[in-house]
Amino acid sequence: MKKVIKIAALSILGLALPDAHADESAVRQALTQSMPSLKVEGIKPSEIKGLYEVVVGGNIFYVSEDGKYLIQGHMIDVAGHTDLTEAKLGGTRKQALEKLGQDKMIVFKPKIAKYTVSIFTDIDCGYCRKLHSEIDQYMAEGITIQYLFFPRAGKGSDSYTKAISVWCADDRKTALTAAKKGETPPLKTCNHPIDAHMQLADEFEVKGTPMIVTEKGNIYPGYLPAKQLAAALEEESVKK
Repeated sequence: MKKVIKIAALSILGLALPDAHADESAVRQALTQSMPSLKVEGIKPSEIKGLYEVVVGGNIFYVSEDGKYLIQGHMIDVAGHTDLTEAKLGGTRKQALEKLGQDKMIVFKPKIAKYTVSIFTDIDCGYCRKLHSEIDQYMAEGITIQYLFFPRAGKGSDSYTKAISVWCADDRKTALTAAKKGETPPLKTCNHPIDAHMQLADEFEVKGTPMIVTEKGNIYPGYLPAKQLAAALEEESVKK
């Protein structure tokens, strides 16, 4: 029960729409008026009467039908011991990654690909470096790795600058491997997706690195050895 309470913790933000019984379009209008920068990608009734489910990037929020309140948290089916929100977040994460596109990631692909994972990484993170030092083991298991950058120290940090320099290098994969070994990449700038990576990490509520996201949008926080990750991906692939 303690776990359920923790997951179900909610924070409520007031919205400015006093009209009762708003429909989906009115809820969207309320969000647009109160939070113009919020990019709403979908609104539909939730399992609880009076609450609408709102998809924003790779995240899900809930809004009251009168448009006055936005609720951030996970909806729990207590009787079924099921986190309803998490079950849906997989789909929203998958769509968000597809929308970003593989061309905005650094991809290491094996000769025979069986699985694909997206990994939020920080060049200066110890376990990120350990994972990358074993890249050949992941390739041997048929795991395609799509890297996205999440410099934990934020914009303007050394890790952020290194991420941009790696992306702007002539050979990104070679530059990333060198940086993971502790080499400082030559300073370069160009159009880059690092900020988009960080925005997505925020939507996915990434707390640390590495964070692994599977093809179905499920999350494995932290480092996983190649064989252990392959076993988890195989188990995921047989589930409906």
